[in-house]
Amino acid sequence: MWRALPGLTRWLAAGALACACMAAAPAHAATCAWTDWDTFKRTLISADGRVIDASTDDKVTVSEGQAYGLFFALVANDRATFDKLLAWTENNLAQGDLIAHLPAWIWGRIPADKAKDGKETWGVIDTNSASDADLWIAYTLLEAGRLWNERRFTALGTLTARRIMREETAAMRGLGRTVLPGPVGFSLSEGRWRVNPSYVPLQVMRRLAALLAKESGWDQLVASSSKVILETAPRGFSPDWAEYDNSRGFLPDTKTKAESAYNAIRVYLWAGTLAADDPQRARILQQFMPLADYVAAHGYPPERVDTQTGQPGPNSGNAGFSAAVAPYLAALGRTDQARAQAQRTREMAAREPLGYYSQALALFGLGHLDGLYHFAGDGALLPAWKTGCPAR
Repeated sequence: MWRALPGLTRWLAAGALACACMAAAPAHAATCAWTDWDTFKRTLISADGRVIDASTDDKVTVSEGQAYGLFFALVANDRATFDKLLAWTENNLAQGDLIAHLPAWIWGRIPADKAKDGKETWGVIDTNSASDADLWIAYTLLEAGRLWNERRFTALGTLTARRIMREETAAMRGLGRTVLPGPVGFSLSEGRWRVNPSYVPLQVMRRLAALLAKESGWDQLVASSSKVILETAPRGFSPDWAEYDNSRGFLPDTKTKAESAYNAIRVYLWAGTLAADDPQRARILQQFMPLADYVAAHGYPPERVDTQTGQPGPNSGNAGFSAAVAPYLAALGRTDQARAQAQRTREMAAREPLGYYSQALALFGLGHLDGLYHFAGDGALLPAWKTGCPAR
């Protein structure tokens, strides 16, 4: 039996959500073998549904990890894990009600010197939400509603998307309505904001815009997301963070000095997993060609790059970085290079277990290369358990 989400039953009874009546897909029980997902569950997900980053002192959970876990569970057709992840997210990050609250972005051990009562405890460390996690949660709930024929997921995903629009976007001159990284802390001054290119995968934005087409603002978010991705990378490397000024356009981020590192690696991942008929795919693939050329010359992606000069740092990216760029190289037709990066990921993982973030990047990147999921042109998820498991 599923646990009724707070407020959702009465809301559905009122008939307030027209799109919850979308056509349902037929149910499928098939699963495809996915060893990386099995490892992710065994090593990172607690029995009650918490994705744990054990590399941190406070054994934190971030909303991004819960969002990715939900997506992977849907790709794997693993309904039991999906339900546990969703319940933990709602109960611990959203004050027990995902309808009323976007999830707090970080939860973990709170040491005694930081706890209100002076005793060590566990709970929310920062109540601010993170729009990258929220967008993936909304997207995955909507796709779960369609693929599993579960109306309550469709309803909850729609409500989450609406709250994102209200709380995590801003109207910017020259850009239109644009996704902010979170509700608090990203409006820097009058007419100036901080943005993150890795937070707005075009396939996610397109799907939400398609499913909420009757609601204003979503087409603007698709258009502004495309500009954020393309126009913040003048030398072919995406920055972790950037700033946007109403009068001056995109500017280097003053905090991170326009560095490309652990956030930006996802931009190439999202680019590589775009559908072949996405209208912006060719332009985006071309934009980041310097990254592909660097990998071809050195055999690995750089860990850090000065995006204003295009100068990479001395260190190589880790296993997760290689997994993230592999689909991008494959999308360029550089099949051998993509395979080499996938192999580098596997070899590094064999020497030392991957942490949370690298495992997540590996599931996205290698899962796509292995044919376990794809995206349609409108951003719809096409998992292999629906389209046919890949040959092994």
